[in-house]
Parts: sequence; C-alpha cells; structure tokens
Amino acid sequence: MGIKIKYLGLLALLVFIMSASRCAAQQFERNWGSLDARPIPAWWSEAKFGIFVHWGLYSVPAYAPVDEVDGVYEKYAEHYLMRLMEKNKLFTAYHTQRYGEGASYANFALMFRAQSFEPEKWADLFKSSGAGYVVLTSKHHDGFCLWPSAQSNGWNSKDLGPKRDIIGDLSAAVRNTGLRFGLYYSLLEWTNPLYSAGDMDAWASGHMIPQMKDLVERYRPEVFFADGEWDYTSEQLKSTTFLQWLYNESSVKNTIVINDRWGKETRSKHGGYYTTEYDLIGDTLTSGSIEHPWEESRGIGTSYGYNKFETTAHYFSGKQLIDLLIEKVSGGGNLLLNVGPDADGLIPVVMQERLLAIGQWLAVNGEAIYGTTAWHERPKQQDRGIYFTKKGGDIYVICTKWPQGEISVPGLGKRVKKVQMLGTDIPVRFKVGKGQLRITPPAINPATAPCVHAWAFKLTLAP
Repeated sequence: MGIKIKYLGLLALLVFIMSASRCAAQQFERNWGSLDARPIPAWWSEAKFGIFVHWGLYSVPAYAPVDEVDGVYEKYAEHYLMRLMEKNKLFTAYHTQRYGEGASYANFALMFRAQSFEPEKWADLFKSSGAGYVVLTSKHHDGFCLWPSAQSNGWNSKDLGPKRDIIGDLSAAVRNTGLRFGLYYSLLEWTNPLYSAGDMDAWASGHMIPQMKDLVERYRPEVFFADGEWDYTSEQLKSTTFLQWLYNESSVKNTIVINDRWGKETRSKHGGYYTTEYDLIGDTLTSGSIEHPWEESRGIGTSYGYNKFETTAHYFSGKQLIDLLIEKVSGGGNLLLNVGPDADGLIPVVMQERLLAIGQWLAVNGEAIYGTTAWHERPKQQDRGIYFTKKGGDIYVICTKWPQGEISVPGLGKRVKKVQMLGTDIPVRFKVGKGQLRITPPAINPATAPCVHAWAFKLTLAP
C-alpha cells in the first residue's frame, strides 16, 4: 500500500512538472521573436470575411474630395481633422463654407448624436452579409473614444454626443448573432498634447497602454487592429510590453488576433497577420506566395469614414465585391470590408445592398470560401476569371465569368473522382486525360442558376 501511494505521489508530481513546463512554454517574452511565434487562432483564418466599421466625429462633416484628387489617402473622410490642421485648401474651403470661419472640429462632438443608431439592426445586417467577425473603430486618430475611457478626459461618446457606450452596445448585439467582435485602436492622437510632446514613455505608459488594457478587459475583443504606428518604433511605443500582457495574462489570451501595425518598422514583418489597404502597403502579399496570414481592408467606396459626396460611380458593385472576396481568399487572405455609417447611425442603403448581395452569394458558395486555404499548386488562370481554393481533400474552382467552353485544370491527373456545382443538383460532366481535368459547365438558365456573379465547382479527389 505504501509503495502504491508513493508511486501515485511521484506520478502526480511528474504530471504537475509536465503541466508547469507546458504553461511555462506558453509564456511569451517581450520581444518580436517570441511574440511572432504564437500561432494565429484558427477561427480567424477560417472566417475569411469580416466587416470593418469606421464611425466617429468625422461622420458629421462626412467630406473628402473624390474626383479632385488621385491619391488613395487623400480621399479618406476620417482624415478630416488632419487635413484642417495641414490647411488643405479643399478641406478648409468646405469647412468654412459649411460651418463658418474659425469653427472648431471639437464642435462635432455635440453634433455626433447617433439618434438612429440601432446596434441590433447593424448586427443583423452584418450576419446577413455572411461575415464571420466585425471590427469597430474604438478611437481613431482624432482621439474621440466610443467608450467611457478614463484617459479621454470626457472626450468620448458617453459624456458627449450620443451619451452612449457605443462599443458596449454594438459588441453585445454582434455577439448575440454569433459573430465575433473586434476593435480598431489608433496608437496616435493628432491633437493630444502628451503625444505631440514626443515623450513616448509617458504616452505609452500613462495613456495608450492603460486605454488598450481597459478595452480588452471591458469588451474582450477577439481582434485588436492597431493603426497610427508610423511616427515611432514599436520599442518607443512599448508595443511588445502590451502584447506580452495580451498573450500571457489578458482574458482573451487564447482567442485574440492582432495585426502588424505596432511600430513604424513592423508592417509586413511582425504581428499576427499582415495588412494591406486598398491594395497598398505590402500589396505583394496578395500574390498568395507567402504562408503568413494576411488581410486586405478597404471601403465599399473611396473612404472608410462616411463620405456623403460619394456616388454610385465611386462604389464597388456587388459583383466587384464578390470578385474581390474570391481573389483575396484564393490568394490565402481574408477580406475586411468597411462600412461607414452617417452621424445619425444609419448605414447608407447602397452599402446595405452591397453587403446583402455578398451574403446571398455566400449562402450558396460559402463552402468554397470558409475554412479554405490557397491551393499552392494552382494554375495561373486569373486572367480568365478562374480562381482556386482548397479544403481538406477538395479543390474548389471559382469562376467569376461564366465559362464559354470547357474549364481546363492541369496537374490533377486521375485523382478527381467527382465534380459538382455548388447550389444545384444538375450533373456536371468531366473527363481526365494527359494530366488535365476538363469540366463541361452544365446547361443552366436564369431559372435554374444557383446564383449570380460567380459560380463554384467542387472537385472531390481520391485520397
């Protein structure tokens, strides 16, 4: 009996030591080598499609030039304050004409009322779009917070304007639909004296990190999208200090996903996933030639923040957005598509229509998108409107143009056992010869077509 107890005691001690070793191995250090080694949570890679929401004081003037300038960033309505500070002629002329000489940007805090903001309706729309996650701007570069931040000195949506905790309201509504919720956060503030003074130790330790920790523990986001990192290095911003805490101690340490904007040297080099923006900033990532997770973000129009001067000519159509999603996912990335509500809290109808069009397409073809990876042996047929994704032992051939003849896919040999078109039971004829798979598209018409805009074929391969 004594020997058995002693054996069990030793076994328990061994289990404890092994468990402690595993826990110790999971602890991340305050350096990029350690932090970059953390695998990205699988849920994000499988979701493929997310909704970005830019909403704040810039939604009041809702202005940026659309045809008068060529640069992508010059068309961002959310940069309204910075353009005024730079004395940009287009912005200052609009501001003076609309609000009067000497009118302050701060006045928008009283005009940003969000009187028609119904978070449940937003969440239902996002769910209907087929997205898997939603990312809201908690604070943009103007410093105005959409939650009652203790560091904001009252410059927030609870004390001013809407008199609401917007993040709290939307996060609850989004999660009630089963979607995951994330937050965007600006590491800089254009007019904050503490930031302008350049004392990054005081800024990071006394303002930025306490704010970020408050956001994490109060709302438990599963995406943390940092931005505004271009003035200082990640060491000056103490980014690795925050991320070490986020990965080791926070309440979301096992599910949180972060991007790569944590210092002026970090984009496309460090972080959980790499970011592109209107196909800028490391746009070579979209080639699908790397294994690192990446995501493209863009607005439906030319801006992230609502711009009331955009017309249908500036908006992507539903077809273009579906094609964009297919392109990014086939290259191994995610798409974070932005909507910009107006100051009342209404999402423009044209944006709603675009999201619903994507959702209708995904309801039929989501199998070819969700949970897939890039097929690295894929032939280069994008110029013909043919893209490929892979999931387990299946290959998906997605056509953004209806094929006018046979679809030829080299390299599969006799491994293909079945071909079917998603959304329909109409048989699909195919043949294999000389290492080529040849698919004959079925005869369909508007009454029998499973969807519009793009069509997916599932190839079932032999083990």
